[in-house]
Amino acid sequence: MAQHAGLSTEKWASFSLDQQVLMIANEMHRASKLLDAENRDRRRNAYERVLALTDLTIAVNTRRNLRHELLRWRDLAAELFISESAQSQQHFAALRVLLLFTPEAAKQRRFICP
Repeated sequence: MAQHAGLSTEKWASFSLDQQVLMIANEMHRASKLLDAENRDRRRNAYERVLALTDLTIAVNTRRNLRHELLRWRDLAAELFISESAQSQQHFAALRVLLLFTPEAAKQRRFICP
């Protein structure tokens, strides 16, 4: 997770919720390109980045309902992370749900979700 290792909560909080969700979705999209068996380690690294960015989003947002839903969504991402094999249907279902967190992010569904 080298590219996000130095990302502080202060820096993450400077991004809008739309931007935060889209950056998490970007990592999910990267993982979607790694669903074949030979990319297991790279896929797990992408999911690790997804979890780290989700944790930052949970940490910097104070809206209780949003945090609750993000924590529920994080459970989906964690299941993908610990899975031994790629879970294509679950991956894209989780990505679709993530993109519904904000109206701006929802506009991207048609571009990255099958």
